[in-house]
Amino acid sequence: MEKQQLESIWKKCLNGDRKAQFALYQLFSKKMYAVCLRYAPDEQQAKDILQVGFIKVFQKGEHFESKGSLEGWIRRIMVHTAIEQHRRNQMTTVESFDESHETIAGTMDSTDNVQYKDLLALIQLLPLGYRTIFNMYVIDGYSHREIAEKLQISEGNSKSQLSRARQWLQERLLKMEGKAS
Repeated sequence: MEKQQLESIWKKCLNGDRKAQFALYQLFSKKMYAVCLRYAPDEQQAKDILQVGFIKVFQKGEHFESKGSLEGWIRRIMVHTAIEQHRRNQMTTVESFDESHETIAGTMDSTDNVQYKDLLALIQLLPLGYRTIFNMYVIDGYSHREIAEKLQISEGNSKSQLSRARQWLQERLLKMEGKAS
């Protein structure tokens, strides 16, 4: 889509045009759903985060200053909405592993080189506390201080959960490589 077309749709969104809002939603919903899914414990909650996120986009549209990309601004809102949801659920403690994680991980196809989609699927299997901090630090570039502030935990807790997430992922990747041999 051309920049001018997107700007036109965005201006209409700011004026409350429902058709333009739907067009913007159609344009970005798939990418933003993928962002939400990285943070949510399941698909339904990812859809909920997506919906709440787009409501915020339309309610707070006047805050977008056109200094960066509209897509980047919307993505940031989705991440913040997911973090708020996480905080609301008070999931600051490490979840225990359950057998379904092992069962699902064991059914993943593996090859000599772990494919990108397999890695994303494996990240999705992380317990929610680990996954949230892993996504914030590794993928979205937050510092441990920022994570601690946003999730209302200590920096040490953030570092510890990131370390455990990495260890958890490394163990699963080694198991996958072992099965491929």
